[in-house]
Amino acid sequence: MSNTLTNLIPDIYAALDVVSRELVGFIPTVGRDPSADRVALNSTVRIPQAPANAAAGNITPAMSFPSASDQNFGNKTFTISKSRFAPFSWTGAEQKSVNQGPGFLTLKQDQIAQAIRTLINEMESDIAAAAYVGASRAYGTAGTTPFASTLADPANVKKILDDNGAPQSDRHLTINTTAGAALRTLAQLTKANEANDDSLLRRGTLLDIHNFGIRESAQVKAHTKGTGAGYLVDLLAGYAVGDVTIHVDTGTGTILAGDVVTFAGDTNKYVVATGFAGDGDGDIVLAAPGLRQTLADGVAMTIGNNYNANLGYTRNSILLGTRLPDLPEEEDMASDRMTIIDPVTGIAFEFAIYPGYRMNVYHVSINWGVAVIKPEHIALLLG
Repeated sequence: MSNTLTNLIPDIYAALDVVSRELVGFIPTVGRDPSADRVALNSTVRIPQAPANAAAGNITPAMSFPSASDQNFGNKTFTISKSRFAPFSWTGAEQKSVNQGPGFLTLKQDQIAQAIRTLINEMESDIAAAAYVGASRAYGTAGTTPFASTLADPANVKKILDDNGAPQSDRHLTINTTAGAALRTLAQLTKANEANDDSLLRRGTLLDIHNFGIRESAQVKAHTKGTGAGYLVDLLAGYAVGDVTIHVDTGTGTILAGDVVTFAGDTNKYVVATGFAGDGDGDIVLAAPGLRQTLADGVAMTIGNNYNANLGYTRNSILLGTRLPDLPEEEDMASDRMTIIDPVTGIAFEFAIYPGYRMNVYHVSINWGVAVIKPEHIALLLG
């Protein structure tokens, strides 16, 4: 008779309690829209975005009602694009043999733990990868760990979000452990009398700074820049504030999504959302809200160095949708299944047993998708 998930429950929870887990900073701090969780695998949902509005003119009393101009709504798309599982199996002979040593239940709970760990790390990595490429602008020095001596870094990330009009609530700054270690050495935070709290000094707890909840993630991305060099802006009329598509020419090499670029005479560091395969001339697309000042024809563009992509953002800027995998109406070959919540992240997984000939296969499964909904509400902190 095959095992059932009722018997598995104690092993699952024991595994969740004792497993070694990498730091997860993005999953708990991004948006989780329940309607997105119901999206079918590979189906696309369009999220409407209202355009910016401008005052129509002066109010003039009249007997006729002034009309409103038509508006063109934009949209962002969201897709549940991944359906993943982490399997392991046991034969009856294997179970009997290990019961003479460490015990089958001990090894099985470790396998359950590693399955959850693998899927959560992949999900966290997907969020980090999508978010940094979708960031509006950047602050800091590429290749240099932030928080060297002051709190100027989060202050300037805050400035980017403020200038973009991001909400003041539910802001987060997710950093790698190298930046976290640097932050924990700042005297103004570790001195309890100055910080008015000894949590950082005694327990290493990162305190909120400049309206950001600080978290660490093991999946913060390291970006390797494109090979592009020598590119110039190529538009005789130049570009206006807010433009995002920039035509460049004369240069060589690639311009990649995620590259941080600057233009001569403009101190802003822009993030490339869509790159250019390189050589000759072509278009790049900057993340919204685009240029902060006008850009003239012939201005030189410079691609910044490699960097680690620490991120400041609001919860509404990034959407994570997760759901359990679909089943046919007639069910499948699993003898039993259940849903369990990972207490570290709050994510629900499906656990199922598939019985075979004198062996069982165990699956830990989940579907998910990630989308950047509001680039204006994301800023890079270069490291």
